[in-house]
Amino acid sequence: MSSPLSHPLVRTFLATVERRTAALPAAWREELLEDLREEIAAALADDRTGDPAAAGGPAISEERVRRALDWIGTPEEIAADALAEESGSIPPEPENPGGTWLTLGLAVLPVPLCLVPGVGIPLGLVAAFGALVRLWRSAPWARREKRQATLFVLSPLLTVPVLAAALSLAFDGISAPAFVASLLIALALPVVGAIRLARSAARLREQAP
Repeated sequence: MSSPLSHPLVRTFLATVERRTAALPAAWREELLEDLREEIAAALADDRTGDPAAAGGPAISEERVRRALDWIGTPEEIAADALAEESGSIPPEPENPGGTWLTLGLAVLPVPLCLVPGVGIPLGLVAAFGALVRLWRSAPWARREKRQATLFVLSPLLTVPVLAAALSLAFDGISAPAFVASLLIALALPVVGAIRLARSAARLREQAP
């Protein structure tokens, strides 16, 4: 299978972002484009866009590529956010690793906390709220990353009920093991989001003088 980045739609998407962010410093623009390349490759490889076709198929359909690009955002939106951050707000700054890991830990805790009998769901909601507050107040991430991470953190609110309903239909009722399985599957997106934020924060620390 050819590289997802070689698809004409992807090349056009990246070229448009590069053209619209020409006013950015070269280092910022290249970092943005590299992040986008990683996002596009991951979205297609992991089949996060909901394509029913297998992620490892022999070819990437145009429809699937369009869904991945729509999931990431339009070039105009991405460029506007990048230019706004460069011109009117404080750019991302390195953060103490301990603070970063606290934020990321809170981001993935809500789902495991739901397994605590009695108080699990309230504790999970508190952890999710704390993660979002810290995320939006933290320095290492751009607004685009924060918006995507917010969706990752909140995704279990949708995925857990959907998975639980699907499992209950498949097995004539929801059982404790099926509910635990739905929680573990729903944990995937918050973990993916945390990994992406951890890599972004680490890269920023490495580039700091």
